[in-house]
Amino acid sequence: MKGRLIIWLPFAVFVIFAALFAGGLFKPDDRVITSKLIGQPLPQFQLPQGASDRPPLASAEFARGKPRMLNIFASWCVPCAAESEQLLALADAGVPIDGIAIRDAREDVDGFLARWGNPYAHIGLDARSEVQLSLGSSGVPETFIVDGQGRIVYQHIGDIRAEDVPNLIALWRAAQ
Repeated sequence: MKGRLIIWLPFAVFVIFAALFAGGLFKPDDRVITSKLIGQPLPQFQLPQGASDRPPLASAEFARGKPRMLNIFASWCVPCAAESEQLLALADAGVPIDGIAIRDAREDVDGFLARWGNPYAHIGLDARSEVQLSLGSSGVPETFIVDGQGRIVYQHIGDIRAEDVPNLIALWRAAQ
C-alpha cells in the first residue's frame, strides 16, 4: 500500500503545481496601485523656484487649511505635455495645483509652460528627485490630492485624461 502512494506522489505534486499555475494565468490583473502614503502627512520639503514666474514650493503650502493638488512633471516628459490640457481644465474649475519639476532646469520648465500652459500656483525644482522618491512616486507624471492639513488623500499615477477630470474634482472637493 505504501509503495502505491509513493508512485502517485510525483503525479499529485505535478497536479498541485499545474493548478496553481493555471489559477495564476486566469486570475484577472490587479491594475490598481495603492500608495502606502494615503492618509499620511506629505513629507517635509522646501524646493527652489522651478519656473521664473512662479514662487518656489514647500510642503508648508499644503497645511494651510485648503486642499491642493500636487503634480509631478518634467519638461522632457511627453505624457506630461499630453495632460496639460486637463491640468488647465482643473485649474479653471478652481482646483489649486502646485507642481514639482523633476530632473529639470528652470529654463526648460519655462519653455514647457510657455508651450503647454501654466496651471500651477507654485513650482518647485526637484533636481535630484529626492522629494519625488519620498512621495513614493515612480515616474512622471503623477498627481496627488492633499487635504488642508497636509495629508495625502489620493494618488493618480500616469497622465490625467479628460475622463479623469470629473473624478479628480470630486476627490478634491471631498478633501475640503
